[in-house]
Amino acid sequence: MESYVALLRAVNVAKTGTLRMADLQRTVEALGFGAVRTWLQSGNVTFESRAADPARLERALERKLSAEVGVTTDFFVRRRAEWRRVLDGNPFPEEAADDPAHVTVLVLKRPPTRSAWTALAAAVPGRERVVPADGHAYIYFRDGIGTSRLTTALLERTLGVRGTIRNWNTVRTLGELVGA
Repeated sequence: MESYVALLRAVNVAKTGTLRMADLQRTVEALGFGAVRTWLQSGNVTFESRAADPARLERALERKLSAEVGVTTDFFVRRRAEWRRVLDGNPFPEEAADDPAHVTVLVLKRPPTRSAWTALAAAVPGRERVVPADGHAYIYFRDGIGTSRLTTALLERTLGVRGTIRNWNTVRTLGELVGA
């Protein structure tokens, strides 16, 4: 059995995409996955499965959630080893220790092109620092997230890829839940 982290995009945020975590857990269990655990109310779930393809798992989870609960959203699934690389690759270790709520990981559906990363570097509107990685990026919101103009909409539009953001506290806790 492989352990996975799955993130949902835009649930329980600003009164859109309302989803009870109990419903999410039942949906994931209905697919036959084991050791299902949700974390917080923002669409984080860990589980175990024999399936090996995260993209296939994403599609199955998206279809099942839509059919069972009526919520249509993107899932971003990563294997335990991939999540370990996210944890180990953090280019902001000091900031994460001092201010983990402002260090984030943008998890993407697929890796953007090199030109998209270049366009994003030019589009960063403030003092945010963005470090691209394979299938994700690290973002340090030095002046805070709530007032930043570096929004998910800007990130997705510039990169040409759907994504979802989690702060370092959540990233770390999800790693603990899957033993990464």
